[in-house]
Amino acid sequence: MKTMNINTNTILIIAIVFSVIWFSSFERCIAARGNNWRKLQTPSASSTFNVLNFGAKGDGHADDTKAFEEAWVAACKVEASTIVVPSGSVFLVKPISFSGPNCQPNIVFQLDGKIIAPTSSAAWGSGSLQWLDFSKLNKITIRGKGVIDGEGSVWWSRKISGTRPTALRFYGSDGVTVTGITIQNSQQTHLKFDSCTNVQVFDINVSSPGDSPNTDGVHLQNSQDVVIYSSTLACGDDCVSVQTGCSNVYVHNVNCGPGHGFSIGSLGKENTKACVRNVTVRDVTIQNTLTGVRIKTWQGGSGSVQNVMFSNIQVSGVETPISIDQYYCDGGKCKNESSAVAVSGVNYVNIKGTYTKEPMYFACSDTLPCTGITLDTLQLKPAQETQSSTVPFCWEAYGVLKTQTIPPVQCLERGNPSKTTIHSNIDSC
Repeated sequence: MKTMNINTNTILIIAIVFSVIWFSSFERCIAARGNNWRKLQTPSASSTFNVLNFGAKGDGHADDTKAFEEAWVAACKVEASTIVVPSGSVFLVKPISFSGPNCQPNIVFQLDGKIIAPTSSAAWGSGSLQWLDFSKLNKITIRGKGVIDGEGSVWWSRKISGTRPTALRFYGSDGVTVTGITIQNSQQTHLKFDSCTNVQVFDINVSSPGDSPNTDGVHLQNSQDVVIYSSTLACGDDCVSVQTGCSNVYVHNVNCGPGHGFSIGSLGKENTKACVRNVTVRDVTIQNTLTGVRIKTWQGGSGSVQNVMFSNIQVSGVETPISIDQYYCDGGKCKNESSAVAVSGVNYVNIKGTYTKEPMYFACSDTLPCTGITLDTLQLKPAQETQSSTVPFCWEAYGVLKTQTIPPVQCLERGNPSKTTIHSNIDSC
């Protein structure tokens, strides 16, 4: 039997070959694992959709509506996606709907550029009730430092006829946030929430001239659990308007003016039923407005307004700082009717400043008087020293004076009225 002799050099060569083969296999294994890891870390589709990548020009002249529509279609399919409207560009967009309900949740509309509305009648067709419309979405956010400009002057001057649209509307959505942006020169209402829940509005600016018609700052209807704060609202109508179907509304640290102040209503028009409850407006400033805090209802309506708090409010140069008007009539002739929207549980606490017409106005229904009005720490003086003080007006208003007021309120009825129809109206809500 022969013995195989393997010298040292042969062993070394064999070892090197095996090492090379092993290292190469190991390297391929590591590379494969790395690729698999990268696949896990990289989304299958981008979650950011810049409108420029969908053909938007952003020059303020070209029609960018189609690009916005296509960006939305893409973003709608991806949860927590972001549509980017970049800064440094101006986008001309016609009436458009960003709609669900089949969109994924948590979409962000990052608005850093400027969106402007068309100013030609042809662009609006037979008319549109909304310009930028977001509907039936779950957790939708509009944020950024950008601007939405409704170019409203062409509507106010009637160069464009028809019903003036709302600039930015949310409908039938839950978990809505609007923050940082500016909405200006709206055709009509600047920002509207209709049938929405869990709404947050903060750090926004609304800017339109004081004589621009019906340009509410923020308009709420059929919406619940709404918080509006740390914002400046200057417009030609109500800074915040709370309509029927609203509850749990909290407004604080807002500057209002010019405009018509903070309003609940008008409610009950054309014999309709209206229900509003749990509204708080506090820590706000109001300057150069038609009213400060008011409730306005039409004769002939039904339903109720209940549990309202107006507190820590500073007014300056406001025509009528405090008002309840159950005989509201916006133009034309309104006939006298016995039914009304019941008003109860309204608290006025720490309201101070100056007025130009009258300090307080409570005009309540003959058949459904206002009840549960509380006045606490009110100091309202004429705007000019030469102007004589006006006596507060009350009609069928019942409540309590917790402190002495300036001027004295001697017209408020103590206790409760003998009429019993109020509770049935409240129960109907």
